[in-house]
Amino acid sequence: MSLTDALRFVTSFLIETLPIFHVLLGLLLSGLTLAFLIRIILTWYPQVDSRKSIWILFYLPTEPILQLSRKAVAPIGGVDITPVIWVGVISLIRELLVGQQGILSQILIKTHT
Repeated sequence: MSLTDALRFVTSFLIETLPIFHVLLGLLLSGLTLAFLIRIILTWYPQVDSRKSIWILFYLPTEPILQLSRKAVAPIGGVDITPVIWVGVISLIRELLVGQQGILSQILIKTHT
């Protein structure tokens, strides 16, 4: 098997799996955005323990990311703004990759025409 044949195989494999990857990545990024938005809303209710009941579903995937970012971005006036920053970052990434004009969306359009 030559290098050209190997590249042709890999390219065709990637093009075949791209629609599935596109949908899964879009769902993952949307889910993370939703989780961070719920974390923002939970900060309005300090009496709610986000590590208990159903709220743990939003606490577990977001807390490791927030812990790392809190080291770089200190609270402003006692308010933790890191979830807001992550909503913006994830929204930007989602638009750049799987949005209507995103890279993966454009590749999918080009391969189907």
